[in-house]
Amino acid sequence: MSDLSPHPTYKRVLLKLSGEVFGGGKVGLDPDVVRGIAEQIAEAVREGVQVAVVIGGGNFFRGSELQQKGMDRTRADYMGMLGTVLNCLALQDFLEKEGVETRVQTAITMGQVAEPYIPRRAIRHLEKGRVVIFGAGAGMPFFSTDTVSAQRALEIKCDAVLMSKNGVDGVYTADPRTDPDAVKLERVSYQEALQRGLRVVDAAAFSLCMENKLPMIVFGMEGDGNVARAVRGEKIGTLVTAD
Repeated sequence: MSDLSPHPTYKRVLLKLSGEVFGGGKVGLDPDVVRGIAEQIAEAVREGVQVAVVIGGGNFFRGSELQQKGMDRTRADYMGMLGTVLNCLALQDFLEKEGVETRVQTAITMGQVAEPYIPRRAIRHLEKGRVVIFGAGAGMPFFSTDTVSAQRALEIKCDAVLMSKNGVDGVYTADPRTDPDAVKLERVSYQEALQRGLRVVDAAAFSLCMENKLPMIVFGMEGDGNVARAVRGEKIGTLVTAD
């Protein structure tokens, strides 16, 4: 598919963004990185793609890592959820600077900065050409933003989940960062990924998508225009399907 194709493969997508990327490799936010991501999303929206977004919070807090340092896992996860909302508000700001209307919906009520998560309202926003950004994870501890991405995508009837990863550009036979013999897969089934323990995405997210026959594209954030390419439906990363 040409980079200039006016006919995107998907009408409505759920884009999962890595929180670590928002920090530019550091704790906090890198405005230049967020601006660049917003520009790519805006480009796809102008071409007619309906885009919903889930963002991780790893540039602020990761519940599992805080637990390892002795913090209660439940409390640590709630801190991580609040970190995702910071990222949501930053992306909203830069998207609106691009002229794209947005709404932030959160699983934890915080009425002064966001709407509550209401699936039918989210669908209506998407139909009006707005980007909907989902924050605060599932509103419950022990659920990763990967799993939340699959759940939200199913509930708002997306055509695909676009799962961006930091430092990995697809699904490999092993971890390419530690195994030089790891081979990138262009296409794989959920069943095979689960059986082989390919953990680039949480098993719960794979299982949800497999059971509901929702395709997933796993791709790397690194690379000029990768977000826009994925949202357009261009060939990138690894396509994971139910068959």
